[in-house]
Amino acid sequence: MAYRKLGRTSSQRKAMLRDLTTDLLINESIVTSEARAKEIRNTVEKMITLGKRGDLHACGQAAAFVRNVIASADYDEATDKYTSATALHKLFSEIAPLYADRTVRYTRILKTEPRRGDAAPMAIIELV
Repeated sequence: MAYRKLGRTSSQRKAMLRDLTTDLLINESIVTSEARAKEIRNTVEKMITLGKRGDLHACGQAAAFVRNVIASADYDEATDKYTSATALHKLFSEIAPLYADRTVRYTRILKTEPRRGDAAPMAIIELV
């Protein structure tokens, strides 16, 4: 399988793809270089497909890739406690049900103006 090296070693590339995938799942839209956007499209779509499956094995596979970061935190005044949802919880409870009737292409890549400084082609990748 051919893939983009993105000027990094394999471990750095995997870490970067994990971070960008997690950020996209949390924020639902990120601005990055066009090459990175095209590369993380594959991983995001795999994660959403795992979320749609929803079984324990799919949850374990997604947990092995998606970073364990807090996606949202809410304060409950009645109990005086914070409740937080991780990126994995958001994937399975909020994002995957939105795409239950859709089979492929959960993301959209919009090209934007080149980055100032090195003129790298930039893009916005977002969940459809």
